[in-house]
Amino acid sequence: MAKYGLVVALVVLFVSCRTAKDAKRLTVVSYNVENLFDTVDDPQTNDNEFLPTAKKKWTPERYQKKLDDLARVLADISPDDLPEIIGLAEVENQQVLDDLVNTKALAPGQYKIAHRESPDKRGIDVALLYRPATFKLGGYQAIAVDPGFATRDILHVWGKFRNESFHFFVNHWPSRIGGLGKTEAARVIAAETLKKKVDQLVADDPDACIVIMGDMNDEPFNKSLRLVLGAGSPGAGSDLVNLMAPLAEAGQGTYNYRGKWNMLDNLVVSSNLLDEKGYRLSSPAGVVFRESWMEHTNAKGEVSPNRTYGGPNYYGGVSDHFPVYLTLER
Repeated sequence: MAKYGLVVALVVLFVSCRTAKDAKRLTVVSYNVENLFDTVDDPQTNDNEFLPTAKKKWTPERYQKKLDDLARVLADISPDDLPEIIGLAEVENQQVLDDLVNTKALAPGQYKIAHRESPDKRGIDVALLYRPATFKLGGYQAIAVDPGFATRDILHVWGKFRNESFHFFVNHWPSRIGGLGKTEAARVIAAETLKKKVDQLVADDPDACIVIMGDMNDEPFNKSLRLVLGAGSPGAGSDLVNLMAPLAEAGQGTYNYRGKWNMLDNLVVSSNLLDEKGYRLSSPAGVVFRESWMEHTNAKGEVSPNRTYGGPNYYGGVSDHFPVYLTLER
């Protein structure tokens, strides 16, 4: 009986410690997972490239490997406990999200999913995973972006950590295909759409904690983020702060194009997360998460994210982007 009592006491202590940790330290991740498609043909989605019979030969085995690799990345970001919030870009549908949260590495987090199908012509969406034991969901909505062609919606998710209101915006803005200058206007429209929503939100609740994340296909100093959204560098005194700006200025990035690093994945927060009240950021900048097994080194010695595909060629990597994250402490 004494031994049984000791076991019960240790279990209670362990659960109490985890609960205390969950309430006081929170990890928020943003990750472009590079075309996370299932292997089933959907007539409503442009998924013909990602089928077992396609040139890419997207088989169930390759699909499961990608799921397991992505789960490993997400679990390794926060080794003491799984991240509380995960924003994702380039997911096909609800099924791939269900499959991801049920992988061995992520299943202990008991994640719930916020997701809406978007009108994107490639059939890819954004989504947010959250742990309901810590984050109490209030609701979510898809915000349409109309740059003149079908693109991803912006996903707005709101709820509470303890008694503090949080709003998360998951983004995947129009790409740079066709040239940076020629495509800039589409990303400016996305930024204007987001800015309008954020301004309305702040007008209703000046104390709301806001976290904007995703693959904007622009860097912190580009027009869409710096001028239109108004996200300045830490210490610049702006209402919105881009935590990836210091890393971009230092030449770091999340995506490598022809040997040049680009900080396309951004984390923007409201300035009240930089004060000493309630939840606050544990550091003045975000973090790019990368490990050697997620990287590819070419013949020139240049390192880039190890992607899953290059055209029809299967490389077996995780994603062509590195994830970024921030940590909140109370």
